[in-house]
Amino acid sequence: MNAAQHIELVEKYSAHNYKPLPVVVTRAEGVWVEDADGRRYMDLLAAYSAVNFGHRHPDLVAAAKAELDRVTLTSRAFYNDQLGPFCRGLAELCRMEAVLPMNTGAEGVETAIKTARKWGYLKKGVPADRAKIICCTENFHGRTTTIISFSTDPQCRDGFAPFTPGFEIIPYGDIAALRKAVDAHTVGFLVEPIQGEAGIIVPPDGYLRQVRELCTERGILMIGDEIQSGLGRTGKTFACEHEGVQPDIYILGKALGGGIVPISAIVTRWDIMDVFKPGDHGSTFGGNPLACAVACKVIEILSTQKYQRNAAELGHYLFERLRALRSSRIKEIRGRGLWVGIELHPSAGRARPYCEQLMQLGLLCKDTHEQTIRLAPPLCITRDELDWALERLTTVLG
Repeated sequence: MNAAQHIELVEKYSAHNYKPLPVVVTRAEGVWVEDADGRRYMDLLAAYSAVNFGHRHPDLVAAAKAELDRVTLTSRAFYNDQLGPFCRGLAELCRMEAVLPMNTGAEGVETAIKTARKWGYLKKGVPADRAKIICCTENFHGRTTTIISFSTDPQCRDGFAPFTPGFEIIPYGDIAALRKAVDAHTVGFLVEPIQGEAGIIVPPDGYLRQVRELCTERGILMIGDEIQSGLGRTGKTFACEHEGVQPDIYILGKALGGGIVPISAIVTRWDIMDVFKPGDHGSTFGGNPLACAVACKVIEILSTQKYQRNAAELGHYLFERLRALRSSRIKEIRGRGLWVGIELHPSAGRARPYCEQLMQLGLLCKDTHEQTIRLAPPLCITRDELDWALERLTTVLG
């Protein structure tokens, strides 16, 4: 079956809710993917940041195969031998104490919301049913009914009301707006340290430090959604580390499963997590042994700092080369590490046609918010491979 036939099947039977690039991936390794017709492409999406260490990383594949030879799923009625090591390893990586594993990023966000609300009622003394969580404009935290309730993207919301109450939305990067929004019923502030889907929006210098100080001062939880920005993507293990900040709750996902299995988690302190008692929250697949075995290897890889260093060094190189383009099409280049948004001037047209041109040259990139080309290569990319990509970016954008 060729690529066109694959696409025809998907469009006929699958209710996918986005417009993907017309590439049918049948094989992948490192930074490269191959389609059904044998053409190769460099993946500058890292599969939406789910494969931070490269496609089919040999250590991760080996960990998955070893677990598949033993057991893939156990009942929640008893423990599995991968859950404890995973929770300990992730808690240590985050310099935290407690882990609650789930499956998808949206589930992680939902879990953080439930944690903050119950913490507010039991620990802060917020009156029943009055807990408020503050969020930011242009956020992307997932697509569940509760999460889209605090989205500002019309496409995420249209046709899905009524929405879940209990949220207030303020401008991203505006500490004065946050200070004004906090009241006696506020239990948390949910924030992406860098906004990914919005186009790699980096907040003003010092913003996250001010957020941390304000949350501590006013007795609310700082909830850091590092599902995309975390696990090495920005040149540090967590994007919050660029300002020396630790949130009260981390939300992690995507690359935690190494591009092999879905797994997510919230990571926090016991004085926050202990608001849950058995039966309050859970998931059939959350913390399953296969996902935990792969995630344990992800944590081990991160502990070497190898990929964080590569993201920092090559990210600096990538920014220098892109800024040297001096293209009249480019309005702004933003990002950290190997996570870059190239915003185009409106006069240059939308980003989607540029992504399609790059695809024809062998590069897979994502358009976001109409005017921005998003680059997120696997963190195993080499300088030579980056040069290859930059040649094509120069051809299209120069």
